[in-house]
Amino acid sequence: MSALTDLSAFSAYPIVQAPMAGGASNPQLAAAVGAAGGLGFLAAGYKTSEAMYQEIRQLRDLSSQPFGVNVFMPQPGTVDPSAVAVYAEQLAGEAAWYATALGDPDIGGDDAYDAKVAVLLEDPVPMVSFTFGCPERSVLEAFAKAGTYTVVTVTSAAEALAAQRAGADALCVQGVEAGGHQGTHRDDPQLDRAGVGLLTLVPQVRETVQLPIIAAGGLMRGSQIAAVLTAGADAAAFGTAFLICPESGANVLHKRAITDPVFSRTELTRAFSGRPARGLLNRFMCEHGPYAPPGYPQVHHLTSPLRKAAAAAADPQGMALWAGQGHRLARELSAGALVETLAAELHAALGARA
Repeated sequence: MSALTDLSAFSAYPIVQAPMAGGASNPQLAAAVGAAGGLGFLAAGYKTSEAMYQEIRQLRDLSSQPFGVNVFMPQPGTVDPSAVAVYAEQLAGEAAWYATALGDPDIGGDDAYDAKVAVLLEDPVPMVSFTFGCPERSVLEAFAKAGTYTVVTVTSAAEALAAQRAGADALCVQGVEAGGHQGTHRDDPQLDRAGVGLLTLVPQVRETVQLPIIAAGGLMRGSQIAAVLTAGADAAAFGTAFLICPESGANVLHKRAITDPVFSRTELTRAFSGRPARGLLNRFMCEHGPYAPPGYPQVHHLTSPLRKAAAAAADPQGMALWAGQGHRLARELSAGALVETLAAELHAALGARA
């Protein structure tokens, strides 16, 4: 059986619900997407291995459809502690305003990667994807032996080639339009403004590797699925489009902001996590983005209490409102209705080209 056949067997439609760390991609959302014919995903990022396992159990209780789990790769210890300390001093005013202490930037950078891999190998799930790097060949081979299909997030043709050589089954090709963190394998500040758009990146990757491609980045309509399929992708991933669904676990303030005209555009910023991530432009990004150092996950840990305090204070101007460039096209539909709508739009778009 070819790899392409493997990928297409996971769902009735070439529609993937992107894994959104931080609570949005919960079992209820993944189950609803799977029931409607898409591929649902859980996000293991920022969770303990036990919390990840409990969400997998919940999803299995809700659905018998295939699903995926996304895991963050460990980050190299190359962050400059003095730069993080200077940024902490700048954030002192935020801490005072929200009456909370800053977080400990040094509580760990591996996101419990080894423990999560161990759990996923002991009790295999249908699909596992990786972000912020590519696992070693031995890890991907272990998942293959366990019957788990592996996907590696890439943002360039070079990263795609590395993932293919390591033994990945498929790629999630992420364009610069995507909401949330850019899944680059190496965080290079000199490349902060050098991201490639999805419809340019997909053909580049398609001509470099033979692996199936899930295209991700700013997609909001079924006609855009047709566009990325034509460009060489085999499926399309949607994050922001599902974020405002009632099944999503995203904070209600985040959901409202996606369609609020007050938040008119998105930008890439290091302000909240120390890694480039796309979110709705707000006060925190404007005031701190220009000074945030490259320092993931240290800056993420540092600002975590601030973001939680802002949410508790109902202040979206201090929250990380991750969103893709297409956020103004978001539709307030249930997850199942959204999958069905996207599928109908895809069918109409393909029919119009016939």
